[in-house]
Amino acid sequence: MILQALVNHYEALLKQGQISPPGWGQVGVSYALCIDDVGALEQVICVKTEQQRGKKTVLVRQNMRLPAPVKRSSGIVPNFLCDNAAYFLGVDSEGKSQRARDCFAEAGRLHHQILSGVDTPAAKALLAFFDSWDPEMAESHPVLLDGMENIEAGANLVFRYDGDYIHNDPAIRQAWDAYYSRTEEEGGMGICLVTGHEDMIEPVHPSIKGVQGAQSSGASLVSFNADAFCSYGKTQNYNAPVGKYAAFAYTTALNHLLADRKHVFRMGDATVVFWAESAEEPYQELMGMAAFGMSSHYEENELRDVCGKLCQGMAVEFEEELLDPEMRFYILGLSPNSARLSVRFFLQNSFGNFLRNVQAHHQRMEIIRPAFDKFELIPLWKMLDETVNQNARNKSPVPNLAGETLRSVLNDAPYPAQLLSGVELRIRAEREISRGRAAIIKAYYLKNRHSDVPEEVLTVSLNPNSVNVPYILGRLFSVLESIQSAANPGINTTIKDRYFSSASATPAHVFPTLINLAQKHLKKLDAGLAIHYDKLLTELLGKLEEAYPNHLSIPQQGAFQLGYYHQTQARYTGKKMKEENENG
Repeated sequence: MILQALVNHYEALLKQGQISPPGWGQVGVSYALCIDDVGALEQVICVKTEQQRGKKTVLVRQNMRLPAPVKRSSGIVPNFLCDNAAYFLGVDSEGKSQRARDCFAEAGRLHHQILSGVDTPAAKALLAFFDSWDPEMAESHPVLLDGMENIEAGANLVFRYDGDYIHNDPAIRQAWDAYYSRTEEEGGMGICLVTGHEDMIEPVHPSIKGVQGAQSSGASLVSFNADAFCSYGKTQNYNAPVGKYAAFAYTTALNHLLADRKHVFRMGDATVVFWAESAEEPYQELMGMAAFGMSSHYEENELRDVCGKLCQGMAVEFEEELLDPEMRFYILGLSPNSARLSVRFFLQNSFGNFLRNVQAHHQRMEIIRPAFDKFELIPLWKMLDETVNQNARNKSPVPNLAGETLRSVLNDAPYPAQLLSGVELRIRAEREISRGRAAIIKAYYLKNRHSDVPEEVLTVSLNPNSVNVPYILGRLFSVLESIQSAANPGINTTIKDRYFSSASATPAHVFPTLINLAQKHLKKLDAGLAIHYDKLLTELLGKLEEAYPNHLSIPQQGAFQLGYYHQTQARYTGKKMKEENENG
């Protein structure tokens, strides 16, 4: 299903002229070799382009539409019209001079095979180059002296003749198309599992590039590299026959998606791409903003209005495109696995349903926001960050958590237990309840219902009417902390640092000590403030009625933590409003 969706995406992009036709692909090129009529090398031109990367301007390879490169695993296999110095100059940086000369000889044979019947000046000049170039003279050639180190280091090279790239010659392009479309190759014909049509079966599929953590040279999505994976005497990808067209189409489409860094997101160890069946970019734009926290020039209320209408099944104009809520939409997560790729998740649904599920998730995650928090909505990547020690060298969440969480959000399914346990672990370790952690606890128990966490505590802000004991204890702990801070301004170690974990797990062992300590702190405050805190303590202690519980379960600890967060934010909000009134 994944390959079929990608092939369909390729065909939609091809109709729009956004992607290379069969046999062609986008290749990053660093240098152009300029040759004359007799194939002599006249000049080497750097064709890299400047790009802004953060605050720096860097030179990057220029993408050109060129004959599709082959996938190399071992042996000597040349590319047509674009390759490295070993194949086009017969030299390399590893000191393997004989192998480099063999590579050059094979490249010459390939170009003669394809261009032997092409009677254009560019084709004749290129063949003359392969006939006359001497790899022994490369190191001392005057036009190669300055940049030889960079050229030898794996840079892709192309040819120029008479002021234009040779790959732009119509006759040469036609010769390549004819060569690529031939079917007389080893392996023969078969039924493609993707298209259902008869085609030449591709033994080795092109590489996928751009997945975070995978090999920079590319990795395989479909691969059979050991006898244990094979059956019925089949080798390589003949075990799952995919035609030459489908193999080219799905890899080209996926590489196109991964190259669009604006719409590629990192979720834990997974690289996430998504696309609409129609291949129209505004669908990607809106999904990136709604689900993945992509920056936007739209106001929050504008995006909310667009998403709301789509969730109600209404077509909406966005980025000069009419978005259809019934449009088929796909989301794919890939992770590195040596020289291959693992599919973390593949989700498909209508665009409107995906947005509806994302909106429901954001409503569950809604919680009172501190003044310093810049996020109107908490994006998925920030959710996962709440489960990770930000002081650790590796800041990635545990494997599979990103995929399982994203799957839960987009399918409106229960959240993974690992998400809650990750947050609880960080709270116990750091004794800190951030907005994100409180929001995750609230959303988790709204979706994964538990009798120990009633709906009355799963509110956006403080619920002063709740009679839930763990929630009240959390509120009480926040009040005790504020009393201590008011009595000891600038104190370095508060009761939260020393007692928070034990107070939320075994209240009966901690709260009597904290109440006695608070009574001493109240004596240090001025009368008005002392009366205020004393009334608040009396109110909360009155709601408890019974003795402190000996033990709180994990869900009850969640209620405690929400009570603490709500009460703390109410305190800060009240303080801010008081300051604004005094200054206003």
